[in-house]
Amino acid sequence: MGFAENIRRIRRERGLSQEELAELLEVSRQAVSKWEQGMGYPEAEKLVLLSDRLHVSLDVLFSTKFAGEGGKGPPLEAGTIQITSPHEHCVVRRCKVLSSGRMRGGKDAPHYALFAVSGEGASLWGEPATFLGWYADEEALRREIAAIQEATAKGLASYTLQYSVRTERRGLRIQIQSG
Repeated sequence: MGFAENIRRIRRERGLSQEELAELLEVSRQAVSKWEQGMGYPEAEKLVLLSDRLHVSLDVLFSTKFAGEGGKGPPLEAGTIQITSPHEHCVVRRCKVLSSGRMRGGKDAPHYALFAVSGEGASLWGEPATFLGWYADEEALRREIAAIQEATAKGLASYTLQYSVRTERRGLRIQIQSG
């Protein structure tokens, strides 16, 4: 499979007709049809717009490797996704996430933390990790990890944390910020 099959599959997964995709990209329906038939490719600026509007990386659009039997299933890729952490004001690319065990703290303190590991630059002390966010309970942490895994499996280019909590730091104490 290549670009033509990928764009058709992803467009259908997003519930878009050729005409709706054409409107999003400001091209004709015939142009989208031509791409899906393997009779051409969009211009570079349209490829970037296509990637953005479909929420997939260019790697996914051009991937020729598929999982499963008979070439069916989602594209295999490095498993990286851009994760935005709104409360911690960071954006990272990661290949896996790690969570802390339950941490001690007061009743208003978050009890779990989530970290991103890029898989690059492993050293004697392990892989460098970036702190992503705090979680009030284990269920919220599990939902976040599942959502990140689902977004990665779908080939989405980015994901914004949904279940992390805003915290307030006072000295050595960290508390969940109300409101």
